[in-house]
Amino acid sequence: MHAEQTGGTPSPSQDTAGGKFTETALRLGGKSEEEVRSVRTVDVADEQVESLFAPQYQTAASPVHRAVWDKVVPLDLFEPPDLSQPHPCDEAMERCFQVVKRRFENGTLYDDKGKISEETLAELAEHGFWGMVIPRAYGGQEAPFPKFVHFLTRCAAFEAMISGLASVHQCIGAVDPVLTFGSEEQKQRFLPLLASGAKLSAFALTEPPAGSDLTALRTTAVRVGDHFELTGEKLFITNALPGRLVCVVAKLDGVPAVFVVDLPPEENEQFQLVRYGLHALRRVYNHGIRFDRLPVPAENQLVPPIGDGLTIAYHGLNRGRVSLCATAAGVMRTMLANMLPWCDYRRTYGAKIKTRELVKWRIARMAALLVGSEALSQWGAKLLQEGYRGELECMVAKVFGSEAQKEAAIDLLMKTHGGRSFLVGHPFGDNVHDFLAPLIYEGEGQMLTLAFFKTLVKQHALRFFEPIARRLQEAGIKRLNPANPRQLWLLRQEIGAYSRWLIEQMTTWSKGTAPTDVPAPLSSHIDFALEMFRIYPRELSGLMRRYQAALADRQCSIVEMSLRIQHTVAMLVTALWAARSKDPVCKAAADVLCQDIRRELLGERPTGRYYRACVRLADMILDGQFHRIDECPRYPILMPYDNP
Repeated sequence: MHAEQTGGTPSPSQDTAGGKFTETALRLGGKSEEEVRSVRTVDVADEQVESLFAPQYQTAASPVHRAVWDKVVPLDLFEPPDLSQPHPCDEAMERCFQVVKRRFENGTLYDDKGKISEETLAELAEHGFWGMVIPRAYGGQEAPFPKFVHFLTRCAAFEAMISGLASVHQCIGAVDPVLTFGSEEQKQRFLPLLASGAKLSAFALTEPPAGSDLTALRTTAVRVGDHFELTGEKLFITNALPGRLVCVVAKLDGVPAVFVVDLPPEENEQFQLVRYGLHALRRVYNHGIRFDRLPVPAENQLVPPIGDGLTIAYHGLNRGRVSLCATAAGVMRTMLANMLPWCDYRRTYGAKIKTRELVKWRIARMAALLVGSEALSQWGAKLLQEGYRGELECMVAKVFGSEAQKEAAIDLLMKTHGGRSFLVGHPFGDNVHDFLAPLIYEGEGQMLTLAFFKTLVKQHALRFFEPIARRLQEAGIKRLNPANPRQLWLLRQEIGAYSRWLIEQMTTWSKGTAPTDVPAPLSSHIDFALEMFRIYPRELSGLMRRYQAALADRQCSIVEMSLRIQHTVAMLVTALWAARSKDPVCKAAADVLCQDIRRELLGERPTGRYYRACVRLADMILDGQFHRIDECPRYPILMPYDNP
């Protein structure tokens, strides 16, 4: 575990500075008491998770936060991990990958229901698949997280839900909660079972009335002698099957708590699955769970050093977000690999479509989205491995990866394959819901984008806007009017401090420059990103100043501002990642992605130079130079015809 508890952290009942500011702003904005309490609960839980990390690894010290608010961008924190260093986990990963590849190719990956078969899960267990991130002391492989997410990318090229199950089990299932918050006795009891695959796991948080609003939980736990009794219903729980080991969030005396629940081997009066039709996740089981006084041993409760069950629930989400981005990269590898044969086969007006500029642009754009997802997932994994909380960085990875996979599937794969995309047996038609589902999982993209903004501006708000909001509240003033001299005099100290900061920002001309060993044109993209980071502090602060307490209702403006910053982060990370790569195709793909982002940020139109770069990149890929897709499966061309 990389999180470190620091001294002087608040107890669940104590107020925290961020929570006080949020409450003040919401009250000034005229929000209901229910909304104030709900948002306050989430803020406190977030700050309690933050306090688990040493100061140098908290959000204010994270790469993205420093890139925006510090005078110089810490480029060393945006560098990619070195995956070339050997590790004992490498052999186990290769064996597991070969199991997935062989079973996919010989048709034994799935059972007669189309689900990943129990035989597949068992064979993967034999080679250490389920314990990749678990320490060796508990029977795992102790894989560095960057290697783990790279492994997920490789596996996802054959079956995304193989990687999905690995993430469910080890990132958001029982592994991370037990490893991070369990007592030594609980670790000794559960982790060897989880590492061996004797027990596969899930995390049960979502409920029918509680999706993004985690304060609406209704499942309860009641202490009865030496055990608890669970009552309630969970919804959309991947890997929820009898006999699984599930971490369940329930309210204990009105406070969220987490219990490691060993589900009975069969359904009974106290435990039942809720079955429904689900278009996505067709290769795995996703059920609701209904509890009616299900007994759970008291020693199965996980107790965090600070906070409550929401602290545990929030902690593992960032690993799941990075894993989702890594899985998207693997899925896009296979999309691209299966565009190429069709582009070579399909003719229109006497010529193969691979000669058409539009098709070449699609190939280039697919490669650009792919390398961006790889870069962000590996970078996010590196930060988590080093001990950072990674809240902002993992949000960027999740949003980028899920949106990239959506665009790749609909605008690139589907449109290139035309009507055949909808045939049974085509990778698009068979998997379209799974291609879109990541937009929702691990936090819906626009909700995360709102949360990204809130997290990014919190320290600035506490420093300058919270004193103003508090003074206005004390004076009974709902909104600052800069034209009112009495208000300016009332706030003279607070406004003076803010004015000094603003003047300092206006005289800060540089956030740094690209490293000297970065080749062109990647160095120019890095310099552009650094220039964008120079203007973001004033833009963020200006948005807060303009809307004041009403800012929370300006969600569209927040999303637009937040996405521009996220895209700039993606640009910087991808350029640095490609600069360290030895693959010329990766460098060219990164250049295309960075040009796309730059154009979007500036509101410019594509140039002839850009399209020529796309054509060159596509030609390299068509020539077989993009070796990242060499090991991907190729699907047969459906309804072939005789070419002239």
